[in-house]
Parts: sequence; structure tokens; C-alpha cells
Amino acid sequence: MVRKWFSSLIASPPRLLVLGFAMIILLGAGLLMLPFSHTQDSAPRFIDALFTATSATCVTGLVVVDTGTYWTTAGQLIILTMIQVGGLGFMTMATLFAIILKRRISLKERLVLQESLNQTSIEGIIRLVRKVVVYALTIELVGAILFTARFLFDMPVGEAMYKGAFHAVSFFNNAGFDIMGDYRSLVDYVGDPLVNIVTMLLIILGGLGFVVLSDLVDFRNMKRKLSLHSKVVLSMSGILIVTGAALILIFEYTNGKTFAPLGFGEKLLAAFMQSVSPRTAGVNSVDIAGLRQATQFIIIILMFIGASPGSTGGGIKTTTFTALVGAVVAMVRGKEDVVLFKMRLAQERVYKALTVTLFAFGLVIVATMILSTTEDHQFLMILFEVTSAFGTVGLSMGLTGDLTVAGKIIIILMMFMGRLGPLTLTYALGRKQGRALYRHAEGKIIIG
Repeated sequence: MVRKWFSSLIASPPRLLVLGFAMIILLGAGLLMLPFSHTQDSAPRFIDALFTATSATCVTGLVVVDTGTYWTTAGQLIILTMIQVGGLGFMTMATLFAIILKRRISLKERLVLQESLNQTSIEGIIRLVRKVVVYALTIELVGAILFTARFLFDMPVGEAMYKGAFHAVSFFNNAGFDIMGDYRSLVDYVGDPLVNIVTMLLIILGGLGFVVLSDLVDFRNMKRKLSLHSKVVLSMSGILIVTGAALILIFEYTNGKTFAPLGFGEKLLAAFMQSVSPRTAGVNSVDIAGLRQATQFIIIILMFIGASPGSTGGGIKTTTFTALVGAVVAMVRGKEDVVLFKMRLAQERVYKALTVTLFAFGLVIVATMILSTTEDHQFLMILFEVTSAFGTVGLSMGLTGDLTVAGKIIIILMMFMGRLGPLTLTYALGRKQGRALYRHAEGKIIIG
């Protein structure tokens, strides 16, 4: 009976994906409760361990305790492992071990991989997994070396190597966890070109998606042209980063709490960092709470859009946002088709983009309303926190540490749903419906 129930529970790839992430989170929370994981005499409350494990596995970066001082080296390595598994996907890691052991990958496992990597088919999925691992480890290694070289000027060799590796893995996976201490993130390096540029490159490469990275490598080697997906991701990512940086620079230029004390070069670095980071990374080089409300709202919008499909980031995704913008442009121009780079989008893609956006918007609204009741804080601060959790970003205006138990549970759920995606959860919880054998008569309503 139990075996039959369990088999039905994992019958579909979305359900298996949800169950797998939940098990990793619970295992991580249990490990963080053990004495060797924390520096305090008594174990952390389970809700705090669960919050940290969820934030790490869902590559978010929101923390209720300081990662650099509360957790021991063993605890930090547990967190880092969850970040790596959560960023690449537990099925990617499981498939890697299967490949190493030369075990055959079943059709069901390929279907789960397809869901995990947000692909449209299982063709070439194992080849993509190999590329995912190679690209990730290579980029993280280069980032770790560059960070270590810079940190050597500020700390002993061992500490520089450890912090370099930790932050390279964390930033590439768009997790936002840091071990600088006192919730400082990269505030002490706000004007450091090397640290800022390496951090932004890691975030951007992690947020583009492995399909795009693979396309770029093949394009560079003149094996094939860039796909429509890659063109959309690269162009929209560039537009969002540049536009966001320009607006942040304008709004914060004279803000005495953030940009005013900095030189022009440092202001540019800070503006681009605060524009890149909301793409689900959660790294900040200035005090987020000190930003003007207009800037905070811009960051909320960037966090909601997020990274790109098949990446380590969250949000509704750049391609979803592009499809919506394309639909608006087509409607304004009186066109029936959404055309991007001289190619027509299938109507089903536009419907899916609209569905994802409305689901996400609904989740953020409901969670914000609940937190507005349970937490005694300003509305913008609560909206910022909820959007950051859903987009798996990790930026905060200072609310995370003050959350009530009910507030922590809501944020945990938002991080979990944000990492898996609203549609995956819907498919996992709902019954699969067969194709309708009929269509209803067409009716008309007045729009606008």
C-alpha cells in the first residue's frame, strides 16, 4: 500500500522534482542542527535551520543569522554544498554520478532532467548535463582564483583561498551567501574594480542559462548560429542591466547614504552591481535600506523579472518578460503574431508567459498581504522581502532578521515556490488533463 502510494507520488517529473528539493532541504536543516555546524553552545531553532537550508538549496541568500560568524566552517561547507546542488539541480548532480558510474539513464530520469533544466525535449539532455557540469566548475574555478588573488592582500593565504572559493560558488549559482561577517556582503569592496567585475561576471554567466552558454561556445567555435532563445536572453539581459544601472545611478547620485560619498568610477561600479545583483544574486555593495524608494522599487521590478530559463536564477525569467512585451507591441501595431528577431512565437508560448506572470504576481500579492498582517514593518520593505524570496534573490532591506515564525514560514514557501517555478508546482499538485475533444462556441467580451 505504502509502495503504491509512493509510486503514484513520484509518477510525474514535476512531483519528483518537488519531492527531491524538499528532501534536500530537510536533510540540510538536520545537518545544520548538529553541534559541529554552529558556533553557539545551543543548537539553532529548527525554523532558523530550515530557513537557512531553504535559502541555500533554493539559491536565494536571505539569512536570519550571519553566515560568516554563526556557522562553523563545517556548517558553511554544508551550506555551500546545498548551494551547488540547488543551483545545478539535484537531478543534474545525480545524473553526473550515474555517468561516472557508467549507469544507464532511464527515460523517466531524462524526463525529470528535462523538467529540471526547463527544456522543451529530452533530445541531447545528457550531453547538456555534461556541459552544465563542465561550464559550472570551470567558471567557478576561474572565479575562485581571481577572488583569491585579490583577497591575498587583505588576509592570510588559507582564508583567502577559502573565501575565494566560497564566494565564487555562491555568486555563480546566484545564491548571494557571503562570509564577510556582520551582514556586510561586498560593502567594503564597493570601489574595488576586480571584486566587482568578477562578481558581476559570475552572476551574469550563472543567470544566462546553460543552454545559452552552450550556444555561445558553439557560436564562438563557428559550429552554429545563435538560437532565437539565446538572442532573446542576451538582448533582454543587456537591456535590463544597462537600463537598471542608468536609473539607479540617476536616482542615487546625490544620496548621502549610498552614492554621494563615492567617486564617479565607484558610482558606476555600484550602479551596475545593484543592477546586476537583482537578477537573483543578492549581492550588494551599498546599504539596500539606505537606497531611495524609487531605486528600491526599480530593484523590486528587476527581482520579479529575474534571470533566464535553465539558469541558476529565479523570477519569471527574461524570456517570459520579452514574450509579454512582444505581445503588447504586436497588439499596439495591430499584428496577430509576436515576432522576435524575424521569427514568430507560437501562441502557446505567449499564453504560457502570461500564465507564469499572473501566477507569480498572485503569489507575491498574497504573501505580501499575509506578511503585512504578521509583520509590523513598512509595506515597501515587506514587498521587497517577498519579491526577493520569490525571485530567489537574497537582497533585503533589513526585514529578514526581524521576521516572526509565521513570517519565516511564508518566506520559506516563497523561496521554495520561486526556485521550482509556479507552473512546476501546479503540474505537481494538479491532475494531468487530457486534450479536450471539442471546442466551445466563440464569444466576445469588451476589453479595455
